[in-house]
Amino acid sequence: MRSGHRLGRRFGWLWASYGTSALGTWLAFGAFPLIALRVLHAGPAEVAALSAVGTAVGAAVAVPLGPWVEFRRKRPVLIATDLVRCAALLTIPAAFTLGALTFLQLLLVSVVVAAADITFRAASGAYLKTLLPAGDLLVANARFESTAWSTTILGPPLGGAATGLLGPVVTVVADAVSYLLSALGIRATGGQEPPPERRQAARMRAGDLLDGWRYILADPTLRPLFLNTALFNGLVMAAEPLLAVLMLGRLHFAPWQYGLAFAAPSIGGLLGSRLARPLVTRFGQHEVLLAAGALRALWPVGLAFLGPGTGGLLLVMGVELGLIFCCGVFNPVYATYRLRRTPADRVTRTLSAWQVTTRASTALLTALWGVLGSVLGPRTAIGLAGVLLLATPLLLPRRTSAAEPAPSRA
Repeated sequence: MRSGHRLGRRFGWLWASYGTSALGTWLAFGAFPLIALRVLHAGPAEVAALSAVGTAVGAAVAVPLGPWVEFRRKRPVLIATDLVRCAALLTIPAAFTLGALTFLQLLLVSVVVAAADITFRAASGAYLKTLLPAGDLLVANARFESTAWSTTILGPPLGGAATGLLGPVVTVVADAVSYLLSALGIRATGGQEPPPERRQAARMRAGDLLDGWRYILADPTLRPLFLNTALFNGLVMAAEPLLAVLMLGRLHFAPWQYGLAFAAPSIGGLLGSRLARPLVTRFGQHEVLLAAGALRALWPVGLAFLGPGTGGLLLVMGVELGLIFCCGVFNPVYATYRLRRTPADRVTRTLSAWQVTTRASTALLTALWGVLGSVLGPRTAIGLAGVLLLATPLLLPRRTSAAEPAPSRA
């Protein structure tokens, strides 16, 4: 039997590329808002727009790219989107050096990066499916998940130190360089990628733009999983700005305490991603998907009881540790489940539709919860998000898919 732990040189390059770009992204975490505030002297409304509008417009721009990419080789697309993100980000330090940086440029760059990011994620899923057999997909996704949480632990503290010493523009340069290195790593994967079908490549029809959504909504197992992840991610992310207001404002936590409250629990993501494959082997993919998906919804409501001092800090860290651990188990299992369930000639369109919906719902819910936080107060709005999250397990798929492997009895 071939070992599932040795995924080959080509996957090794892809994995290294992912880790490099992920670390660069976390090094530059918060760089755009800081540049807007400190360099361009933008107000709170402009900073909020930078995040929400950039994400929403970037998602809209990415809509036609999914069908277009579907019928092209994925490795050149991955390299191109990495280079596009690198070039877009490098315009910021260039304009800053020339004294020509504007808020509009920041907004345009955020749109380009968001659209390229969605396209990259969709194409990378399709590329991974051609690179590895179905039996190795869970191992690969677990490694990606583990790497994501590792860079979450390391990136923000290092980026914060670099920002304090050299300013936020330097971390944008680091992020741009990480995309360049990622492109070189993907190029080094080499090998022959199977050519995609060309029947629709030459002329994309208007209906193709919606094909990813049509496929998801027509599938009895992908449809509930799609709705679950969009709502869950949106509600979790919508509560984060309000939690920052509560902790850094009303409860007077220091910035380092706020950073620690989210960086340290990311260890749970490392542990969860390591356990994902053994749990699936023991209990089965569908059972782990249901259990982890339900358990991750139980934690966020605890943030409504946040208080000041050490007890409050420990509460946040405990909630985040439980949430992130469950997400660390759930994410690679659901990503593998989705890839196995989707035919090879629909992967890019399906993942593009998934990413666009997730980004758009997150932007919409974040804006809505900002209004609710102003009207009801941040604690009540955080509690409301937590209560709604308790209902998200009802959207998880209840039936076992034919694509699911049987659990091992060994």
